[in-house]
Amino acid sequence: MIVNIVHVLVKPEFINPFLEATKKNHENSIKEPGNFRFDILQDAQNPCKFVLYEAYASEEAVAAHKEKAHYFEWRDTVTPWMAKDREAIKHILLFPAAH
Repeated sequence: MIVNIVHVLVKPEFINPFLEATKKNHENSIKEPGNFRFDILQDAQNPCKFVLYEAYASEEAVAAHKEKAHYFEWRDTVTPWMAKDREAIKHILLFPAAH
């Protein structure tokens, strides 16, 4: 399983539109084959900070996600609202062990 943790810092004036666009991306992403999780987290101390926790069955599923129209729409919509470039960090799930 491949897990990407994406850190996003949004300009304060764009928090609500970011949430709307990100919810739409989430709703489509969880329907993708090979997607196990697509969680959206907001920092409790700084409402401008978000984490996207994305878990996929394989690298192929991750690559397929990045070819979906809803991903392109999300990326192109929210990028101007970010205070800095988003940072995606790839992880490999160790526990619980895959069966």
